Amino acid sequence: MENTLHEKVSQDILLKAYNHMMLAKAMADIYEENRNVTKYVHSTSRGHEAIQLATAYQLKKEDWVSPYYRDESVLLGIGFEPYQLMLQLLAKADDPFSGGRSYYSHPSSRDENKPKIIHQSSATGMQTIPTAGVAQGIKYIEDFNLQQFENNPVVVCSLGDNSVTEGEVSEALQFSALHQLPIIFLVQDNEWGISVTKDEARTSDAYDFVAGFTGLSRMRVDGTDFIESFEVMKKAVDFVRNERKPLVVCAKTVLIGHHTSGVRREFYRDDEDLAKHRSKDPGEILRNQLLDSGVDEELLKQITKKARLEAEEAFEKAKNAEDPKPETVMDHIFAPTPINEEVGTREPQGGEKIVMVDAAIHAIQELMWKHPEALLYGQDVGERIGGVFRETVTLGKKFGSKRVFNTAIQEAYIIGSTTGMSAVGLKPIVEVQFADYIYPGINQLITEISKSSYLSQGKFPVSNIIRVPIGAYGGGGPYHSGSVESILANIKGIKIAYPSNAADFKGLLKAAYYDPNPVIMLEHKGLYWSKVPGTEDAKTVEPAEDYILPFGKGKVIIEADKDETENGRTLLVVTYGMGVYWAKEAVKNFNGRVEVIDLRTLIPLDEELVFERVRAHGKCIVLTEEQLTNSFAEAFAHRISRNCFKYLDAPVETIGSLDTPAVPINLALEKAMLPNAEKLREKIDGMLKY
Repeated sequence: MENTLHEKVSQDILLKAYNHMMLAKAMADIYEENRNVTKYVHSTSRGHEAIQLATAYQLKKEDWVSPYYRDESVLLGIGFEPYQLMLQLLAKADDPFSGGRSYYSHPSSRDENKPKIIHQSSATGMQTIPTAGVAQGIKYIEDFNLQQFENNPVVVCSLGDNSVTEGEVSEALQFSALHQLPIIFLVQDNEWGISVTKDEARTSDAYDFVAGFTGLSRMRVDGTDFIESFEVMKKAVDFVRNERKPLVVCAKTVLIGHHTSGVRREFYRDDEDLAKHRSKDPGEILRNQLLDSGVDEELLKQITKKARLEAEEAFEKAKNAEDPKPETVMDHIFAPTPINEEVGTREPQGGEKIVMVDAAIHAIQELMWKHPEALLYGQDVGERIGGVFRETVTLGKKFGSKRVFNTAIQEAYIIGSTTGMSAVGLKPIVEVQFADYIYPGINQLITEISKSSYLSQGKFPVSNIIRVPIGAYGGGGPYHSGSVESILANIKGIKIAYPSNAADFKGLLKAAYYDPNPVIMLEHKGLYWSKVPGTEDAKTVEPAEDYILPFGKGKVIIEADKDETENGRTLLVVTYGMGVYWAKEAVKNFNGRVEVIDLRTLIPLDEELVFERVRAHGKCIVLTEEQLTNSFAEAFAHRISRNCFKYLDAPVETIGSLDTPAVPINLALEKAMLPNAEKLREKIDGMLKY
């Protein structure tokens, strides 16, 4: 797209921009002068003010913007006051974005009179996927007429040019171009990536880099010149607002300040480089343009003086604001869920048994008929085959390609886009094809999704369902058989279900849908169709449509004999997933001396039930399919020991897979590596002899 600069920018806008630039300069100077007070790491927008303000002035209340950590001028331009920004700078309780939890210029806002801002992390480039998810969600809302807007919403994602080299940026660009999303990627190029120069980091700038993405328009602009930036950004925003197509704007800027207060310019920049950047100070450029147009110099001096006074007053007020109360540190990890009790009919009279895979299909079908905001996407889940395990079969045909669709091999996008989709009120159900391939999406899961509710003070919990086929059987081999629950359980701020039968699966999936938090459904491939010998019980009577099973409720699936328990002759096995069926087989020969609990969900975990039953039995085995060392099972065994120590007759034991780096493909090696009923039986026999 060519730049055609023909529109005049009013003097009111130019003076408004000059005032904001002087505010940004005064704020940066005050922060530098008060380094003993501004002790938390921060960046400022010095050198980037022109393009940021030019962008901010185009945005309306229906729009969404994702500023990155150098974008305080964007925030000033859309209406935030210096005092509000300084509350975050100093990590104060009334910080409107994070309540003292996050860095300066890490905003999140649902202010109805301003453009909306989802939470984004400090990880450069990672914001592109969640923000593309916002645009994807807006397109979906428009396609199905789910909401009326006064103006067509535009989404802006800001990033630095050196972060364009991140692989996840390419995933966002690819999806946006392929699906023609209404998004502007604003790339601010100051030629530095901390101390890494552009010549060390990239073969081309973003403008040339994105040329290969068909369907992605692009523009260049001098981001230090406010007049040019304003005209280009007006054209860019108008294009996306009207044409509903994606666009990349590459703005050349300068870095006048430090990279951050912790990585100071004198550490890595020489006088020549600093002089080159200072010569393009956007405030000085605009000042000279205003003087050339006849604006009185005294007026500009008064604006500068007033900006300094305003910034000083705001800083003094922010310094004296209250710090967060320590007792609030655990607030907003999860949003409150309405699903706390088991409801509905679990076993309808005359109901037929179904396999687990059908339970999921039926649950999603029922939800999608009822809720137009629900959609399903991932690799191969569309109408053509309906998932590699046929776990979404029929859904594509029933709901069409805009509600059930295939994606490219982009696990980061599949997972991370749910952040933006959720923010605009949708409920994305997505699938990672095998647990072994969740790792490319872990960055989004940890960095963006899990922290969003906590760091936005509950404004943006990510409401999604991530389906993950998991587990080993039948020679699946090293890249299609892995167990990953320990890695996932170490991510704070997500919930994890691991059902072992069709009824639980359907009930938990319904609970996950109505939960406003991120949920991972771990679905054992060997239980999908009950083809593995001994897993016939994974088939159950299908629950009614109204059945919902809350998270955090384990179940005693085999009870021990009460007399044996009272005589101290019993043992408890705690397990989940395929472990349920190994346990069921193993306990057959122990005549009521073994009780079995199916955890059903790992986060939240029904510790209360487990501790109660451990205290009754005095002996416990935690059984997992995972490799054992440093696993979820070992950690839980420790918590059992700590909470039940005086009731124990023996150490809490664990049993799981051998500590191999992967599941071998050969069936004999796979069997040697995995736990099974026979191995569990030997462990039980040994413990009952204590």
